[in-house]
Amino acid sequence: MNIFFNKADKGTSLRHRILLKSFIEKQLRKEGITIEALQYVFCSDEHLLNINKQFLNHDYYTDIISFDLSDRKGILIGDIYISIDRVKDNAKTHGNSMMHELLRVIFHGALHFCGYKDKKPADAKLMRSMEDKWLRAYLKTIS
Repeated sequence: MNIFFNKADKGTSLRHRILLKSFIEKQLRKEGITIEALQYVFCSDEHLLNINKQFLNHDYYTDIISFDLSDRKGILIGDIYISIDRVKDNAKTHGNSMMHELLRVIFHGALHFCGYKDKKPADAKLMRSMEDKWLRAYLKTIS
């Protein structure tokens, strides 16, 4: 499998890693994408803020940044950085468990590589709908 979960400076505990990787790979394949390499990096707010400033010229905290490093359409090489601090705060804000919110963000990053966007309200609504769809499907696989 070509999906990797890594820690930059902040760890997290992911259950069912092999099932999660398999699920992401299957979902991306349904969207016409083959994974060559997909790396998830779990980090702190400060680590992700530095990436946001350095590469995107944004001076604010965010829960996720994804970089598509692919040079061929349909073949994914990508990095996804996730702030565990933001995920924890968002889980509290939205009344979700930490694991629910973490999975949502993990899927959110993969969905960006499928072409889903979230800047405009209509795009954000579709993105949220797809996140929910993937969450429901994944939770069925592990129950």
